[in-house]
Amino acid sequence: MPTDDELAGALSAARAGHEHGFAVLWRELHPAVLRYLRVVAGDAAEDAASETWLQVARDLDRFTGDPAAFRGWLFRIARHRGIDELRRARRRREEPAETLETGTPARDAAAEAIEGVETAWALDRVMALPADQAEAVMLRIVAGLDVAATARVLGKRPGAVRIATMRGLRRLGADPQVRDRAGENFHESREGV
Repeated sequence: MPTDDELAGALSAARAGHEHGFAVLWRELHPAVLRYLRVVAGDAAEDAASETWLQVARDLDRFTGDPAAFRGWLFRIARHRGIDELRRARRRREEPAETLETGTPARDAAAEAIEGVETAWALDRVMALPADQAEAVMLRIVAGLDVAATARVLGKRPGAVRIATMRGLRRLGADPQVRDRAGENFHESREGV
């Protein structure tokens, strides 16, 4: 996650209408937005991310604040677009006339290459958490938002965010797959000593 100092110049340039500034913001923050939306919107994450950045581009000239405030604003937009995509998907859901046996659906190769196997595994573990805990963990740990910004994004009180984050991290710590993976990594690192 880039520092606020690194984003300040890009944010200023983007607000002034310079494409380069917007490109820097997108390049630095899009991966975190997409990871967050995979938890919030599932298969609709790519569409929600596109809608998020379109809204940011439309409304950036009206944004005021520093890079930390921008991150909070960005993830609040992402959350709303993710929820919108889920609603839209539910309304479009249709029953197929016949079901074809195609096996497991293939993941998008570009997304797989970008995320990497480890990131995909970690996101799967986070997505197994209750929704409020998954969102709190993603925003606090992955997106790097502080408690106040996370609370604004989620429309919750800061104390509720702290509790959801703590409970989510505890669940992850107790998850057998996480514990097994942590044990494997510990043993591998010990063998290299």
